[in-house]
Amino acid sequence: MVFPRSYPSMQERVRDVQSKFQNHHIKQNIIKGKIVIQNHGQSGPGKSAYVQIYSSTTVDPSTGKGKLSAKAYLKHGKSEGHGGTKTRVYKIKIHVEPDFGIPGAFLMKNQHKHKFFLESVTLEILDNQIIYFDCRSWVYPFQKTKSERLFFSNNSYLPNHTPSALVELRKLELASLRGDGKQVRKEWDRIYDYDYYNDLCNPDKGQEHIRPVLGGSELHPYPRRVRTGHPPSNTEPSTESRTETINLDIYVPLDERFSPKKLSEFISNSIQATVHFIITEADSLFKQDSSSFESFDEIHDMFSSKRSNAVEGKAKDKLKGKVKERLKKLVPDVLFKEITYAGKEDLVKFPLPQIIRENELAWGNDEEFGRQMLAGTNPTRIQSLQEFPPEGRYGVSTIEASHIEHNLDGLTLFEAMNEWRIFILDHHDYLMSYLSKINTKGVCAYASRTLFFLRTDDTLKPLAIELSLPGSNEDTEVSRVFLPANQGTEAALWQLAKAHVAANDSAYHQLISHWLHTHAVVEPFIIATRRQLSVMHPINWLLRPHFKDTMHINALARSILINSRGILEKTLFSGEISMELSSELYKEWRFDEQALPADLVKRGLALEDPDNPNNPTGVQLLFDDYPYGADGLDIWYAIKTWVTDFCTLFYKDDSSVNSDVEIQAWWSEIQNVGHGDKCNETWWYKMTTLVDLTEALTTLIWITSGLHASVNFGQYAYDGCPLNRPMLCRKFIPKEGTQEFAEFLRDPDKYYLNMLPDRFEMSLGIALTEVLSKHTSDEVYLGQRPLLECTDNVVQQKFKKFNEHLQEIEKKIIQRNKDPKFKNRSGPAKIPYELLYPDTSNVGPRWGITRKGIPNSVSI
Repeated sequence: MVFPRSYPSMQERVRDVQSKFQNHHIKQNIIKGKIVIQNHGQSGPGKSAYVQIYSSTTVDPSTGKGKLSAKAYLKHGKSEGHGGTKTRVYKIKIHVEPDFGIPGAFLMKNQHKHKFFLESVTLEILDNQIIYFDCRSWVYPFQKTKSERLFFSNNSYLPNHTPSALVELRKLELASLRGDGKQVRKEWDRIYDYDYYNDLCNPDKGQEHIRPVLGGSELHPYPRRVRTGHPPSNTEPSTESRTETINLDIYVPLDERFSPKKLSEFISNSIQATVHFIITEADSLFKQDSSSFESFDEIHDMFSSKRSNAVEGKAKDKLKGKVKERLKKLVPDVLFKEITYAGKEDLVKFPLPQIIRENELAWGNDEEFGRQMLAGTNPTRIQSLQEFPPEGRYGVSTIEASHIEHNLDGLTLFEAMNEWRIFILDHHDYLMSYLSKINTKGVCAYASRTLFFLRTDDTLKPLAIELSLPGSNEDTEVSRVFLPANQGTEAALWQLAKAHVAANDSAYHQLISHWLHTHAVVEPFIIATRRQLSVMHPINWLLRPHFKDTMHINALARSILINSRGILEKTLFSGEISMELSSELYKEWRFDEQALPADLVKRGLALEDPDNPNNPTGVQLLFDDYPYGADGLDIWYAIKTWVTDFCTLFYKDDSSVNSDVEIQAWWSEIQNVGHGDKCNETWWYKMTTLVDLTEALTTLIWITSGLHASVNFGQYAYDGCPLNRPMLCRKFIPKEGTQEFAEFLRDPDKYYLNMLPDRFEMSLGIALTEVLSKHTSDEVYLGQRPLLECTDNVVQQKFKKFNEHLQEIEKKIIQRNKDPKFKNRSGPAKIPYELLYPDTSNVGPRWGITRKGIPNSVSI
């Protein structure tokens, strides 16, 4: 929908300004400027660096580019500090010819021996008007890069409205970012190219380290990543070798790296979590059976927030022993020294996860089990059951009507199905073909189906769990059904079954809901944006905050988390086939179905409601007390309104989208290269209308912000306690008449504890969720970005409206969480649902485990 406008379009206003300045050349021969460089402990560039500015209105006929000014060297910098960031400010005077016109770009040449971080440049022209350049990029020495850096002002132009003096510069800058696809990447490169996931294994270490290349094949399709190493082979995709230690210095294009401040915090958070892991490990070395737990109290003891002198003394000694040696093999020497030092100075255990903070038994409660399907860390998998019994690739489920009909609060199964009140958590079909590979080396996993009943108070009551294993013949299975019980042997078996379901859901959450559906699928969009949309393009400006740090965190994940023998392989039941499983489920992925309304309708959690003027999202939730769905739709609509408002400033109609050569190249590259294994799918937006563009951009921003926040920042609150969400199980559920069943009957609690991950796996998993759940202090949140990024008043007004919209949503969420009729917003664990609370009204820095705030980007 194109909003009616009572003001000129963005392009019309830009042309008016240009016309005015072309008829009113700068009379003075000097343009004053201010250059701000962040101070990171190195000497400033001083007069070994200079700038030259390009005119945006006067073309040099000898070059076809904007007229170029004289050089202005950086001299006499003055130190300043703002918000904890130290900067050095240089004031410059640039000599220009009388007909120079309006500056639109500048060159920076660094002849210093060190790189420096250029934060911003401001130029003062006619009538004290300011032209702002938001740079925020490292400028490396010319002797390394062999070229100057080019920066454009913050003015945005569609390609066919680019000032004539900047047209050639716009093309050249995009060409330089694409590179030639040949050279090996260097630290200072700003080159974006695509590659397969061929860097997850270490074949030099032996057969057990080999993993399939993901992407580029029908068997293992996958989104592309940014190329970080050697040019790709012209033959079959080949693997890149990995070092054995964790590599924190992995290449990503220059402008995609963490800021020094964020990298420091990320390392600090990792060290803190590692120290917590060390303390738990060191303590376990003193147990007679260090791999298993003897009681639930021992698990709770992992989370003591107080110093333990006994453990501290032992841990200091053991840091020189087994734990130290095990850790030294994993991390670089520099990081290992910091961890050892921190371990001596601040020996504490893991903080208490919220799931056991108010009610330490909440994890075993059936109501809480159901609530977490709607408001936990993975609220995107639950779906309405469309037919009974469930049926899949391997046949019909063994769950019968007689198993559940007595538990439907007086309804018949037929009535409950007709009222859309039976739901399923389905981890069955996609797992069955992998279980024979998974169930080795002490891992015991099932494929599962779990049925729930929606009660009149909107809580989900578990009805039955079906656990399946492959049968003796191909395409057959052996299944068992477990039913809820409150006491005796049946109750103990029911808890075991829930643990296996939680393990299924934990792996799906980490590999699919979190990694694949946010981190991995977004990276091709970032690469295509850098390669095809000029920094002057308004859509590049719109998307810029939503891509911050994603490439760097993804590169770190390939080095630490998802690589062969990485943390996920060590902690998830799926082990070494984890990423292969992720590839299998990418086959089902559709970008259009990641739009929240479409996702909710597909899963049967909402109905289409397009003609209701009181419901601007176009869908109606099946029931109101679905925290992820209710808060998510509010956030979705706020994003869509902002995106629509913004796009209609630049695009008058559908033809202006169709004629935008950069947008068309961008979308084609996303579809045909970045997600090339999906290029022939018919569901891709055609990108021929303004609606196509706004829907695609809204979906993309939702993925990077709301979706990622909802599946990431609640991890420690719920997954931090392995009793609530174990990541793997080490025992199957015993069958009556077997020795294991006799063992189970003798001590059901001990059998349960022995089924959980061992101490090492459990501690490592907790440490992982602790790191992933923490915000860093330099995050920029949804509805927030520095105002100087855009000097256009109309855009600022629209963005202010977006900010205010999000603040209204904050009030709604507070009210929902206070309303006692919404039982799923807190539940037995008493954890208020705040994962989609924007926290836009909070303008200060935040860090740590807060569960509040929606960062703009997939940055952790």
